[in-house]
Amino acid sequence: MGEWAVRAVCRTTDPEHLFVEGAAQNRAKTLCTGCPVRTEYLTHALDRRIEHGVWGGMTERERRALLRRRPLVTSWANLLEAARTAHEQSAPPGVPRMRRATG
Repeated sequence: MGEWAVRAVCRTTDPEHLFVEGAAQNRAKTLCTGCPVRTEYLTHALDRRIEHGVWGGMTERERRALLRRRPLVTSWANLLEAARTAHEQSAPPGVPRMRRATG
């Protein structure tokens, strides 16, 4: 993983809490809310087709569905970065911008 991983909200969480099933996945996803490197974690999981666990606020089922809907995406990093940029540019004044991770 990139250097960005050290800034993750979940970095001190027991991995057992992120690799869960059923309703526990929704609880695990709440850790990702507001995480400064959420996009990077999601990109990592999508680009590597990681099949288990909650990554970047998405469960394995949600990631599989996204991959099926967008089979022609070759770089999730490019797509998600473009989406984040578009979102930031459309945010009303005074709304805090997400910091971009490096590394």
